Amino acid sequence: MSVQTLRKPTTTDWRAILAEIGPQLAEEGARCDKSGAYVGANIALLRENGFFGLAVPVEFGGSGLTRTELAAMLRQLGRTCSSTGLAFSMHTHPAAAQVWRWRNQKAPVEPLLKRIAGDRIQLLTSGGSDWLSGSGTATKVEGGYRISGQKIFASGAPTADLFMTTAVEQTAEGPTVLQFGLPVKSEGVTILDTWDTLGMRGTASQTVKIDNVFIADAAVSVRRPAGKWHPAMHVISMVAFPLVYAAYTGVAEAARDIAVAAAKKRSDPSTVEAVGELENEWAATRIAHDSMVAFGETAAPGPETTNTIFTHRALVARSAIKTVELAMGVAGGASYFRSMGLERLFRDIQGARFHPLTDAPQRRLAGRMALGLPIDD
Repeated sequence: MSVQTLRKPTTTDWRAILAEIGPQLAEEGARCDKSGAYVGANIALLRENGFFGLAVPVEFGGSGLTRTELAAMLRQLGRTCSSTGLAFSMHTHPAAAQVWRWRNQKAPVEPLLKRIAGDRIQLLTSGGSDWLSGSGTATKVEGGYRISGQKIFASGAPTADLFMTTAVEQTAEGPTVLQFGLPVKSEGVTILDTWDTLGMRGTASQTVKIDNVFIADAAVSVRRPAGKWHPAMHVISMVAFPLVYAAYTGVAEAARDIAVAAAKKRSDPSTVEAVGELENEWAATRIAHDSMVAFGETAAPGPETTNTIFTHRALVARSAIKTVELAMGVAGGASYFRSMGLERLFRDIQGARFHPLTDAPQRRLAGRMALGLPIDD
């Protein structure tokens, strides 16, 4: 009788590791913000400590964290270093989406998941710049397509390995978005140094230029009508945004903690009431995000779920931004000095405004759903 050796689970105690390396991440993050450099050393440290495979199922060599657990990890990362938390969320959410597809759709993504855990490859996404309409051009050639385009807001581009992106093919049925993975080191792929911004300066959310790059037919995972809500986009919405906004929730938490510590040193009687207002807004941020994560963990993708996710996204963004603004008021004039740390958090939290769905499209979606109108019009 033969004895089959079971794969030993590969688990990463992320809480213990972050407790150990957190000060190093924070120090490097502050240095990168000051100089406008990429937090590449922090991403390398996360890679070294097994964080890239946290979302991957244990049977494929990962840690098998739920999306609720991933959100808790990203919130702590965002609290430690805003740019590291946001940049790492842009690897974590496409990895988690592949896990969802494997579990629920039997998608053939096992090789990719094994590479994420075993080879510790970093995913890169252009979802924020492409969204429903996609961008770039796909020209049909024998065996595949020639792809060209420029993709903005590609967070973590300098160290990434596989670019999860799109291009648009002009077909008889109309513009069709192709979704595919493209190795970042492919000939014809160039990272442009365009990221010179108000906040989240260490994310290196650069522009990626794709110039006549070949992709095979087999590399295309989804074909969908441009500008329309496709089932694949409902999956992305459900999985991605609770994770992305975990980082921003962490930023708000860091600001709240700095402000409360500063308030304890102040004698002005009005400070107590100001802290109370801050606490209320921080609670609103936390409750909205916790609700978003819990809902997304168990929901089924579809228009109703997408609407609920983006309603939560609007609430988290609004309350997180307000929390940081109130934190500066609580801390007083000292918050204007970079040395306190609130000035950076105030700049970083502004990024919460700019991810899909931004305010006007979100309100249109919510309004059309409430009125029973088609969401694609």
